[in-house]
Amino acid sequence: MDTYALLIAATLNAGTVLAIASLGLLINEKAGIVNLGAEGIMLCAAIAGFAAVVHTGSDIAGFVAGAAAGALLSALFGWLVIWLNTNQYATGLALSLFGGGFSAFAGIAYVQEKLPERVQYAAPFLSDLPLIGPALFRQHPIVYLTIAFTGALIWFLYRTRAGLVLRSVGESPDSAHALGYPVRRIRLAAVVAGGALCGLAGAYLSVVYTPLWVEGMVAGKGWIALALTTFATWRPARVLLGAYLFGGVTMLQFHLQGAGVEVANEFLTMLPYIATIVVLALMSRNPVWIRVNMPASLGKQFHPG
Repeated sequence: MDTYALLIAATLNAGTVLAIASLGLLINEKAGIVNLGAEGIMLCAAIAGFAAVVHTGSDIAGFVAGAAAGALLSALFGWLVIWLNTNQYATGLALSLFGGGFSAFAGIAYVQEKLPERVQYAAPFLSDLPLIGPALFRQHPIVYLTIAFTGALIWFLYRTRAGLVLRSVGESPDSAHALGYPVRRIRLAAVVAGGALCGLAGAYLSVVYTPLWVEGMVAGKGWIALALTTFATWRPARVLLGAYLFGGVTMLQFHLQGAGVEVANEFLTMLPYIATIVVLALMSRNPVWIRVNMPASLGKQFHPG
């Protein structure tokens, strides 16, 4: 029972990183912008958040610093692709490469640093329940806020006028512009909001999930988050479920190793990425399904008349 509880708890912890980043990228893509720089944004946010906690001792300061770093880099990305009409894919890849190099340089002084003693969170009474207590009710508050945010995002996208406008910009920016909506500003706001969430995911990774700073510690999670938006067919609830699925696959490798399963360590490490490739390959067999759910202007430039 304890083993199952630990696996579920670890799955929620690992899946939260992917969920936050994926929801941010979902907001970007609902507005028609593809941001391939998620990996670099998360790395820069991870070192920003970690450094902030080292110097202030406050996790909140770390989360704010990470979100701010993500928002700043995304604002730069948005200015390039929305106002200067640079290629979204090339600009995103450049941002990812920049983030990897810059975070490695900025993080040299923090490799040996340690964070203050971590607070252990537990919901009163609920955390003492057998199995589900340690599995579900001893998580960091960010885990529960991520689930709540997913519900709020569903409501925003499908039940509010602002959400309808955002989706219309992603479907047909020319029509939205003709109706008088500031397409460029809406897209920039979506990019900055999505970047802030990617930054929060990076800060959560270095402040809560590990917690330490190591060069390249995001280890492909930004790319998995990008794949998750497609896997979830641009639906927030599916993004959340997919994130926990991939988080479970990631954690399974460690539990298999702990159980003494005779499988090569390298193969177990490959499991999350194999799962990503398999899922995308299966989805590509039904292009109509993807085309129906994908924002029509995704990745396309907008030139106001």
